[in-house]
Amino acid sequence: MRYRDENKIQAIRECAIEMVAKDGLENFGINRLAKAAGVSPATIYIYYKDKEDLLTSISIEEGIKMTQATLKDFDPKMSFKEGLWVQWKNRAAFALDNHLSANFFEQLRNSTYKDKMMETITHEFRRAMGDYVHNAVTRGEIDEMPLEVYWSVAFAPLYSLIKFHNEGQSLGGRKFKFSEKIMKETFDCVVKGLMK
Repeated sequence: MRYRDENKIQAIRECAIEMVAKDGLENFGINRLAKAAGVSPATIYIYYKDKEDLLTSISIEEGIKMTQATLKDFDPKMSFKEGLWVQWKNRAAFALDNHLSANFFEQLRNSTYKDKMMETITHEFRRAMGDYVHNAVTRGEIDEMPLEVYWSVAFAPLYSLIKFHNEGQSLGGRKFKFSEKIMKETFDCVVKGLMK
């Protein structure tokens, strides 16, 4: 029986995330991955059944990591504004510190792996977010609204800022660098739009 070489597994994971994030799923293959990770294709098949198993396993691990980062210092009983600010700070920190992982998820979100990826969002995360929004509605801080409307107003502006940062420019080609100041200005506009 072969022992698990955690260094090889980590190299495989990191190279897979980078390849999918930079080149997309259509250009991802086990042979290319093996070469990039410095292992043989047979080594990859020791740890994963196939390409789908590999991508699913990575999406689960990264999903758990993202969930834990997003819930750091968050309590569903927080006021709406306080809880949303914690979410913004956590989500921004994760996306900026894990740029490749965020791009990896974006590639999966636009693929047949979407459903498997969504399964990685833990029950704890869904419960916490559901309770948080329910509490805000019950306290009269925000109106009840479809989840899609809430997410689009509450978080899409943050992810637009992060995208501008990652591209190094905003609209019209102007240079752009993410900062807490601009995040707070954007956040204040979002809160005005959501809160009663």
